Amino acid sequence: MGNITVRKIDYPKELKKFIKFPWKVYQNDKYWVPPLDYDQKHILKKEKNPFFKHAEMDMFLAEKDGEVVGRIAAIKNDLHNEVHKDKVGFFGFYEAIDDQEVADKLFDAAKEWVKSKGLDKLRGPASPSVNDVYGLLIDGFEDYSRLMMSYNPKYYINQMENYGFYKAKDLYAYQIDQDVILKSEKITRISKLAAKRAKATVRSVNMKDFHDELEKVKYVFNKAWQPNWGFVPFTDEEIEAAAKELKPLVVPELTIFLEIEGETAGFALVMPDYNLIIKDMNGKLFPFNFLKLMRWKGKVDWARILILGIVPEHQKKGLDAYMYYEITERAMKLGINKGEASWILEDNVMMNKGAEMMGGTLYKKYRLYEIDA
Repeated sequence: MGNITVRKIDYPKELKKFIKFPWKVYQNDKYWVPPLDYDQKHILKKEKNPFFKHAEMDMFLAEKDGEVVGRIAAIKNDLHNEVHKDKVGFFGFYEAIDDQEVADKLFDAAKEWVKSKGLDKLRGPASPSVNDVYGLLIDGFEDYSRLMMSYNPKYYINQMENYGFYKAKDLYAYQIDQDVILKSEKITRISKLAAKRAKATVRSVNMKDFHDELEKVKYVFNKAWQPNWGFVPFTDEEIEAAAKELKPLVVPELTIFLEIEGETAGFALVMPDYNLIIKDMNGKLFPFNFLKLMRWKGKVDWARILILGIVPEHQKKGLDAYMYYEITERAMKLGINKGEASWILEDNVMMNKGAEMMGGTLYKKYRLYEIDA
C-alpha cells in the first residue's frame, strides 16, 4: 500500500517541484495543455502576485514512498469574504494520481488549513480565484482546453464526490461557429436593429492610450459582473498586472468597447486560442517559444471570448448579440472561424440566452464544489 504523507512545501525552495508535478498525471493525455512555467511562477510567487495583498495561501504535496503523488493549495481570500459577508476558504491547483486515499489526505490538509483560519467552508477548485482558472471540468473531455480554462482527468469528479464535496455552482462553455452567425439573416437583423435602437457603436481598443482604456475596462468589469454569484472585483493592482501580462498578446481588432452616444457601456476581450500553440511548448516560453505566439496567424483558427459584459442600465436590449456579431466579423477576417464563449454561470439567464441565440452549442461544463470545513 505504501505510506502517504501530506506536508506543506518549503516555499519558495520547493515551488518548482509543486509546479512540475502535473506532468506525471498527464504524461499520456493528448488533450492536456502543459501550463507555461513562466505563468505558473508569476501566479504562485506570493511576493509578485498582487492577489496576495488581500489573500494568503499555503501549498501542500502528497508523497508516497518518497515520490510526489499529489498537490493542493489552500487559500484564504479576504476580499471574497468581505464582499460576500461569509467565511469561505478555497482550494486550488489540485492534481493527484488515481488514488482516493491520496485525494482524501490532500482534501483533509486543505480543510484543516481553512478551518485553522476561522473559515467554515471549503470551495474549489479556484486557482487561485474566480478571476483566474476556475472550476473542475465535468463534461467535454475529448477536446483541448481553451486559453485560461481548466482541464483535468475525469476521475477527479469521483475523488471529490467520494470525499463528500457537493455542487456549489456549474459554469458553461459554448462553442460558437462563425459561419452560423454570419449566414443567419435573423442574427444579422437582430444585432443591427439592437445597435440602431440604442444608438450603439463598437470600437477597437486604442493601444496607444492603454492606461485610459484600462480605466474603462475596470469600470465595465466591476459594474457589469457585480451581481454575479462568487464575483470578486479586481483590485487596481490586479487588473494592471493582468493587463501587463496580456498586453503583448492582445489583438486590438478583437478587444472592443461598446459605446452608447460616446459613453462606455460594454467591453469584450477576445483572444486567439494560443493554447493551440502552447500545447507543443512543454511549459517553456523562453527563449524562442514566445516568438511562436507572436506568429499565431494562420495557425490558430479558434478564439476564446474571455470577457463580454454590458453595464446594467444597457442590458436586455440585444446589445450582447450586436457585440457577438461584431466579434465574429472581425475574427473571420483574421482567419478565426470558431470560438468559445466561457465561462458563463449556469443561472446567468441573459448571457446563456445570448450565447444560444448566436447559435452557440453548450459543449463543456465545469463545477465548483464545496464542503463544510
